[in-house]
Amino acid sequence: MPLRPQPKLIDSLSVEALLKAAQEYLHLHVVAGAGGTGRLIRDKSINRPALAVAGYFKNFGAKRLQLFGAGEMAYFRELPYDNQIDIMRQMAARNIPCIVISRNLAPTRAMLEVAEATNTPIIRSNLTTRDVGNALTLTLEHEFAPRVAEHGTLMDIRGIGTLIRGQSGVGKSECALALIERGHSLVADDLVYIRLVSEHDLQGRSSELNRGYMECRGLGIVNIAELFGIRAVRLEKNINLVVTFEEWRQGMVEERTGLETDSFDILGIPLPHIILPVRPGRDLARLVEVASMVQALKLLGHDSAKEFNERLIKFMSENPAGY
Repeated sequence: MPLRPQPKLIDSLSVEALLKAAQEYLHLHVVAGAGGTGRLIRDKSINRPALAVAGYFKNFGAKRLQLFGAGEMAYFRELPYDNQIDIMRQMAARNIPCIVISRNLAPTRAMLEVAEATNTPIIRSNLTTRDVGNALTLTLEHEFAPRVAEHGTLMDIRGIGTLIRGQSGVGKSECALALIERGHSLVADDLVYIRLVSEHDLQGRSSELNRGYMECRGLGIVNIAELFGIRAVRLEKNINLVVTFEEWRQGMVEERTGLETDSFDILGIPLPHIILPVRPGRDLARLVEVASMVQALKLLGHDSAKEFNERLIKFMSENPAGY
């Protein structure tokens, strides 16, 4: 197997990158301090600066994005101009990354003046404070998520994200093609980009460059969407199962009952892991499909191997003679 890449930890995000990531659904517009969009956000949490607006800066979250809602703006407008200038300068002196104002509220003259003088971006959205806060939190969680790239092919098989791994040339792409012919979807081929989007969810996707394309030895590059239709391609999928292809060798231990469980670690999250020996005559696509369906049953609380084992133990206890 190729060496596994090291996880990449994200400790900062530029304001410009946030604008690109959230522009489509947050409708963000820079109204002042555009020269400071290169500033870095170093915390994925959002700060509501209510106390800072009142002049109290102890334990102020300066590394965070500052979200001004209707309450903060209403209070700030009632302050004398000099007080507004003083508070804004204190914020800017702490190198805050940016200020986001909800409900399309207009910033005060003091806010605009200090923002332009210090290149502190002020961004406005027409959404409510709650909606802006929720959307920004999700965006920051996504952008700050630890990530890694794994060699393999990621498929969506009846709702189960299945990562197929193995040595180069072992048959991953051929297996994926057979699965696509059976109505399943391709997420990524060759290199799967994975993010830890929550405490236990691993989300896989392909790069934009090769999305929907596969490399098949002997055929070359294949456009899956054109051959099988747009339903054969998915943009992203949570990973629920890892299947590793290994060349069969004499004396290789093969799982026979399914009672022994194995796990494969990605970004500290253990995933169910199945090793399938590769040898002539085996329908690997069918086996991977069934393995995914078995995993779907387990997620619903049904473990076939354990259920059969319990039936067997019960039968043996009730029939000591064996019949």
